[in-house]
Amino acid sequence: MKISKLKLIMAAGILFSSASAMSQEMNFFVTSAGSGHGGNLGGLAGADARCQALASVAGAGDKTWHAYLSTQGPNAVNARDRIGSGPWYNAKGTMIARNLEELHTEETNRLGVENALDEHGAPVPYVGVDNNGVPLPLELQITPNVEHDALTGSDINGMAFPAGEDRTCNNWTSDDEGSAMLGHIDRRTLGPGLSPWSVAHPSSGCSQQALINTGGTGRYYCFAID
Repeated sequence: MKISKLKLIMAAGILFSSASAMSQEMNFFVTSAGSGHGGNLGGLAGADARCQALASVAGAGDKTWHAYLSTQGPNAVNARDRIGSGPWYNAKGTMIARNLEELHTEETNRLGVENALDEHGAPVPYVGVDNNGVPLPLELQITPNVEHDALTGSDINGMAFPAGEDRTCNNWTSDDEGSAMLGHIDRRTLGPGLSPWSVAHPSSGCSQQALINTGGTGRYYCFAID
């Protein structure tokens, strides 16, 4: 049986595309769990170290990993300035954004249930929707405990909040007083429309239980900078 050149070219193209996707190494993930200490991550250094450790377990420890977190005050740090320039790929080789501008534009980044994966390639517990994409009421949610909040301490553009009202759990050193700005990893809420991945609402406090009560466990985003 003869196979046309067109079919051979198409088949080769599909194989090339698949191989290309599989060859992309992970340089982005959501932590598979919180630290267990609420908003106290040991500062930026502690958060970065945890990203590095989780990446190492997943076989990606040869890169330098940073947490997507901002800090406030005189020496404020912007999360977007800590994560390199892209492009970024998840554990399954899917690109989530080409560059910083695309990452911080809600219409162009590819974050959400399918692509915002942890270091092992698993999705976080997310807000379930019906066949029409409408969020299910809380009592009908697929998972009993939605854990879709991510610590960011950042605004919609990945920038630090001004000094004053705490949005970083005292620059990620408090598991008691304060609050943290949270993003929605699945970009879903119990209401209509998409919710930002980096800035959805503040936590009710900085303790582990406060983060759980708000809708998360203290997960955050990790990016490889090299």
